Amino acid sequence: MNSNLQYKLGVDVGGTNTDAVIIDITQSADPLTRGIIASFKTPTTESVTDGIETAVKRVLNDADVDPTNSAIISLTIGTTHFVNAVVQADSRRLGKVAVIRLAAPYTFIDFPPHLERIMRGHTAIIKGGLQIDGRVINEIDEAEVIDQARQIRSKNLDNIAIVGVFSPLDVNGLNEYRVREILLRELGPGVNIICSRDVAQLGFIERENATILNAAISRYAQRTIRGFEKAMTRLGLTCPLYLTQNDGTLTTAADAARLPVRTFSSGATNSMRGASFLAGINLRKAEGQQQSLVVVDVGGTTTDVGVLLPSGFPRQAAAFVEVTGVRTNFSMPDVKSIGLGGGSRVRVAEHGRVSVGPDSVGHYLTRDAKVFGGEVLTATDICVRSGTRSIGDSQKVADLSGDVVSEAQLVIQKMLENVVDSMKTSPDDCTVLLVGGGSVIVPTPLRGVKEVVLPPFHSVANAVGAAIADVSGDIDTIEILQGRKLPEVLEGIKTQAIAKAVAAGAEASTVSIAEINILPVQYVTNQATRIIVRAVGELGTFQEAHGLQASQRISADIDEEPETVQNNAGDSWDQVKIDFQTYTPKIEGNEWVLSETDLCELLARCGGGGDPYPTYLKTRQMLRDGKILRIIDHSCLPDEAVLARGCYMGSPSVDSERMMPAASIVEAGTELARLCGVSSYTATLCDEIGGANGMQSLVTAGLYEIPALDGDLMGRAYPKIDQVLPAVYNRPNANTPCALSDGDGNVLLLSKVKNGHMVETLMRTVTTELGSAAALCCSPLTVTDARDYGTPRTLSQAWRIGRALSICRQTNNINGIPDAILQIQNGACLFIGKIVGCSREVRAGFTWGEIRIAPLLDDELEHPSSAINPSGQMIIPFQNENLCAYIEKEDGTRKVAAIVPDLISVLDSQNGSNLGSPDYKYGLRYVVIAMAGSPLWHSEAGLEAGGPAAFGLDYKFEPIGEYNPPRSVIEEYGASVEERCSAIAST
Repeated sequence: MNSNLQYKLGVDVGGTNTDAVIIDITQSADPLTRGIIASFKTPTTESVTDGIETAVKRVLNDADVDPTNSAIISLTIGTTHFVNAVVQADSRRLGKVAVIRLAAPYTFIDFPPHLERIMRGHTAIIKGGLQIDGRVINEIDEAEVIDQARQIRSKNLDNIAIVGVFSPLDVNGLNEYRVREILLRELGPGVNIICSRDVAQLGFIERENATILNAAISRYAQRTIRGFEKAMTRLGLTCPLYLTQNDGTLTTAADAARLPVRTFSSGATNSMRGASFLAGINLRKAEGQQQSLVVVDVGGTTTDVGVLLPSGFPRQAAAFVEVTGVRTNFSMPDVKSIGLGGGSRVRVAEHGRVSVGPDSVGHYLTRDAKVFGGEVLTATDICVRSGTRSIGDSQKVADLSGDVVSEAQLVIQKMLENVVDSMKTSPDDCTVLLVGGGSVIVPTPLRGVKEVVLPPFHSVANAVGAAIADVSGDIDTIEILQGRKLPEVLEGIKTQAIAKAVAAGAEASTVSIAEINILPVQYVTNQATRIIVRAVGELGTFQEAHGLQASQRISADIDEEPETVQNNAGDSWDQVKIDFQTYTPKIEGNEWVLSETDLCELLARCGGGGDPYPTYLKTRQMLRDGKILRIIDHSCLPDEAVLARGCYMGSPSVDSERMMPAASIVEAGTELARLCGVSSYTATLCDEIGGANGMQSLVTAGLYEIPALDGDLMGRAYPKIDQVLPAVYNRPNANTPCALSDGDGNVLLLSKVKNGHMVETLMRTVTTELGSAAALCCSPLTVTDARDYGTPRTLSQAWRIGRALSICRQTNNINGIPDAILQIQNGACLFIGKIVGCSREVRAGFTWGEIRIAPLLDDELEHPSSAINPSGQMIIPFQNENLCAYIEKEDGTRKVAAIVPDLISVLDSQNGSNLGSPDYKYGLRYVVIAMAGSPLWHSEAGLEAGGPAAFGLDYKFEPIGEYNPPRSVIEEYGASVEERCSAIAST
């Protein structure tokens, strides 16, 4: 820097208040002020631009800084303005979008109907897309793209989303950018084209959703940001304008207008970054003190808790986040919110029991709270009565019982301790940074917290976080490491990330690598590895910033619009409410005709084998397109009736990106039927009930227009195809002949193998060559084999488990979920606790690891009935699926509580959802249950293939209970067996 004064302006636009600060960054090391020379808080106005203008003008006046002063480096704004338009389904701000997919089916498949109706303008599927190793699936057909341009022009659409399979790996721009180039040439520069690789990372459905949202909101974002620029002109500011992104970095106004989804949730991130800056954490880092910190932001209604990593950036959320019912995967901070704030209502029930929140008086605190003359007892009143703060008139709460105050403080303390503990990354005591206007209500000390830091200017931490935001460069790619050295590959990616940060405006001398993630891909044989690298640096000198910004102003032709909301979603905005206790499935004759509610319930199955959500989306779309999906019981089919099988083989990492067309299974099944001499199939059959393949027979049934058999061939999920029960029992043609299709015109037939294990070996190798995603159809089976060497009625059992979960959630009986499940299948609730250790690695194509769960302390239990306190900790090793659950006592001795082939499920204690091994993480609370598996696994052959020895475990199998054969949904809700079979005979 070549000036003694360097100013940064920061603004955060919240739902209640708009905060602004001005910082002299040359004085940022001052522990008392951190360089903040003025701050201001004003109510957020209906026109956010007016509120911003008021706040900025005030801090400039208070700081006595001329807005034309060239020492002002930047104005950075954090806002939730754009996401609000989506949440409100504001059709005046959401434009219709033409969506063009490259090599993948099912556009708009995951959108709520009311948003799809507003945004859907045109959809198409054309050639293109990449394999996981970067090879092209199909070359772009220019004539095909030109035809799409003609159709888009005829519909008067100017928002276009281009989404290609594995496009984040397309470093050379061979796919999406090539299509964009052709469309711009044909349609002219006035169209707004968004490429998905610029919006989000790997995860096809979520990335497409984010891209569609981005395209729909971008015109409105351009108008809004143009309004910000006009406000700057009126103020006389000549510095560059930036907006903060969800990940804590900044972006230029032009880029924010192009990619507004990246700003959707910047408020929480700004709060964490601002808290870190105000507390001088960056100075501690320079002195070598690096640790993760927990940031607690207490507002008027809620408390947001996040984790600040040693890099200075927030820990990111899981693989996807929902925006008004739409799953997306752009970067979002991992934040947990609870209903606790300065305005939280405090209630005293009979017998003196005190509750706090979750409802709040919100921004009416100064009107409704007792210390301000109101009639509502709030958390702020408790704080004042305790004597820790002087707010309002303390005499107005002088008659409040000391017991009530003590009990309320204990409730607040417990709420905070629990939420902080759930966000910690190690069992060690942590440091908490406390910010927000409601932070006065926080009692200290807190269990598990070694230090609570309340930094100066904590009430405007969000605006401070916006002002000091850094610039980043991110690379997220999959590399094939076969024959290459990881350190050399990693160095090249680091160089790319640093260059990207500098190109985005970072000062080169300040750029460093902030984050590296190396994630081996499962179920592949070529050492495919996902590598994520982030480089960050400070915004460059103001001369460079001014020069950069000059060419990035929003077009002056784009005008602002009045701040009014128009919702054209109609009645579809309200979803039909289902009473799950009285819901009855539809039985017609001998068949169960599925509804969307049934599909939701069927999602609840044992874990493993990948995410079932994409398969659920396919089945739901079939129903919405008019298909009829049916399930039939084996008792109503002839013994020799032929069943079609079909599943997907490959890596879950590919499943999340390359959504295979449902027709690929039919393609393989048709070729297999020809080879086997089968003229037609009677019904379809699942190979496994767990993971992504558990609902696959429903998709196949819809395409064949035949019912799906109620059952599967495992009764759970196992990682290998030779672990289906007919193969375990050496049934003739258990898996061969079989057929494999990649959905792109390639079908492989395997007619004979020397042993059953070779089917897995050969087909896994071919699948890897075909991009680690293929449809596999194994030999058709008769109903006799499926009944005698399978697990009948497991779809019925899955539906019952899902229904039990829904009833418990709807009746707010979350603690009752384990018992509700165990009433359906025999087993036991083994443990309730929180994860205190988690390790995993990918080995031989599978994810191996273990979790360690410690029992909850008495004051951590949410309900006395949830107390299960064996002495010791529970350890669960896994290979994709959970293999064993044993108690390890303090003296090191171990006792097995459950083991394969019984089913071990780890449930989220907050909602009862079954979690797979990729979802395990430290600090979260879990309930571990075990359920009895099919007795077919108890034989010598069954245990050899799926018992402890099959996974290298030196334990004896002891059943958790007697297997309870599932009752057919058709039998319970339909006519008698005799009536159903009579109906079949008559037709």
